[in-house]
Amino acid sequence: MSPRRGRTALLAALLTATAATATTTAPAGAATAVPAFDHIVLVMFENHSYGQINGSSSAPYLNSLAGQGAKFTASYAVTHPSQPNYIALFSGSTQGVTSDSCPKTFSGTNLGSQLIGAGRTFTGYSEGMPSDGYTGCSSGNYQRKHNAWVDFTNVPASSNRTYAAFPADYTTLPAVAFITPDMCHDMHDCSVSTGDTWARANLDAYAQWAKTHNSLLIVTFDEDNSLSGNHIFTAFVGAHVRTGSYGERITHYTVLRTIEAAYGLPGINNAASLSPILDVWQ
Repeated sequence: MSPRRGRTALLAALLTATAATATTTAPAGAATAVPAFDHIVLVMFENHSYGQINGSSSAPYLNSLAGQGAKFTASYAVTHPSQPNYIALFSGSTQGVTSDSCPKTFSGTNLGSQLIGAGRTFTGYSEGMPSDGYTGCSSGNYQRKHNAWVDFTNVPASSNRTYAAFPADYTTLPAVAFITPDMCHDMHDCSVSTGDTWARANLDAYAQWAKTHNSLLIVTFDEDNSLSGNHIFTAFVGAHVRTGSYGERITHYTVLRTIEAAYGLPGINNAASLSPILDVWQ
């Protein structure tokens, strides 16, 4: 065989091997639609980059949790500071908010109003909030800037609950629940280790239950530490989830669009033009 023909054969073999690898690593039988979950619980932590959580010895539980489901290696927040990210994930828009100033009041469509309008249920649970329906800007370790649903006049006060009201009987959960840990447990004022310990104590029972009860846990962060291009840690754990790492770029708007799709809702605002996440389902 001539040297030229030998190089050609070698190149062809390499291309074939590459194609075979691509084929074997692609998800076989990936879903064509987001599963119609009975319950979705989303928990938002604070102000840490993907690199500060992924593989960190300070976050053994969050890493273990991600290993049980879908870990997104290219998940990004929308902006800085905190408040507009919470509003973005809840309504598909930052609503023009560029600061953490409080209070904010809006009347536009949001995930809560969508669900309620479709005959579904939504509840936000805020740790440290002094009472159900509270509209104040702060109380102890509670900050309204991390509670987007209270900002919208078309979300009833009954959907704004303290974390103490989160049910022990998960069958009584609303269709979608958002949980906001307090300013210590969300890692804003306390360490990654403190937040990770809280996550294990408060989320694992639901995470394990969700796997066999057509339900889903989403864990994410509002923003990074302002040093990593807003690259954040996000994981899905629960029923129908194909375990693995996923490299497609997603944002808070993509997560919102995926939750909407699970309940047959149209995308709103900046989520409207996005496709829901599909490759993680089996």
